[in-house]
Amino acid sequence: MRFTSLLVSSLFLLLQMMPAHAMPAFARYYKQQYGYMPSCHACHTEGGGTPLNNYGKAFKDNGKNLAALTKIANLDSDGDGIANAIEAQAKANPADKKSVPNKTGDWLDLASLIPKEVQALFPQIRAWLPKDAVLTAADIATAKTMGANLSAADENTIYIPVQNQRPAGTALIFPAQYQGKTFFLLMSTDKQLKISQVSVMNAKDVPAAKSSTVYSKFVGVAAQSVPASSTKDLDAAITQAVKNAGVLLYVRLKGA
Repeated sequence: MRFTSLLVSSLFLLLQMMPAHAMPAFARYYKQQYGYMPSCHACHTEGGGTPLNNYGKAFKDNGKNLAALTKIANLDSDGDGIANAIEAQAKANPADKKSVPNKTGDWLDLASLIPKEVQALFPQIRAWLPKDAVLTAADIATAKTMGANLSAADENTIYIPVQNQRPAGTALIFPAQYQGKTFFLLMSTDKQLKISQVSVMNAKDVPAAKSSTVYSKFVGVAAQSVPASSTKDLDAAITQAVKNAGVLLYVRLKGA
């Protein structure tokens, strides 16, 4: 198919341009404030798309903008006795008490950017390309025609496993909302963007999500073609979240 060829070509081009990949809003602000691009672990417990850690929560609570970084600069989000700004300036992780200015750790290494749950989906893979999916106005408009209402808040990290210098699929961690509560799902696709798995990653606030039987219905479906649900129950919330994630993958990778 023409789209498949385009996707593979686009992903291969991304492999050649790794240092120039785009950054979600937080990373852009962080780089502007501290001079370097942070790992997703600065704000998330297990990488992009997973629940926020204390530093991420403080950033969110203070406005999720450049000014928020200044507002939380003197806090000690990880409780190691060192202010956030001092750690960030030293390239230590302000969200990890084991990462301090004189022992920063490997949190900025590419290998440490891939959540263990994502790695488990591709056990034979040893190389990864995390691509930060920043949505343009055109992306958002295209997504709307496909039944997904996306915004800058949906910017995420797409994890691309690489084998023999070629993409072997994709994985994405993303939130779902039900009755005002958030839970997190994990989706993987093959390199043609057909869904290979959707599973619960974190549902402590919506435990019923773990027992839903809807996940198997997505397997084999093209990511951009997940059908909308006409109901308003938990399965519908899961379906819409998967649809949004699938369209995000499509518009970002097809347009790469």
